[in-house]
Amino acid sequence: MSNPQQLRYSKEHEWLSAAEDGVSTVGITEHAANALGDVVYVQLPEVGDTVTAGETCGELESTKSVSDLYSPVSGEVVAANEDVAGDPSLVNSAPFEGGWLFKVRVSEEPKDLLSADEYTDFAG
Repeated sequence: MSNPQQLRYSKEHEWLSAAEDGVSTVGITEHAANALGDVVYVQLPEVGDTVTAGETCGELESTKSVSDLYSPVSGEVVAANEDVAGDPSLVNSAPFEGGWLFKVRVSEEPKDLLSADEYTDFAG
């Protein structure tokens, strides 16, 4: 498993892209997608919602279990991935590309986000 170097990671297994014009993209890691199994349903935050770093903002349901989705940053949701809502398997097949979950205008980023190498060590 290779975690893209340009992303940052949370200990709840979400990834965060570098901000472009203050907006970052959020998804779950390949490690989390594999642990969940086949994702069959996603509940994403809606455009306009305010999310808080470390707090639940959605849900992922798989054939194995239901898992909370946590926001790695605080801010306002500016987009939700409708493709994933229609085809949740994208979370498994392309977690770092088409399987992204939402975009957020970042108001606060926690200091404890991990680099790719730190996340790889953390996730084992």
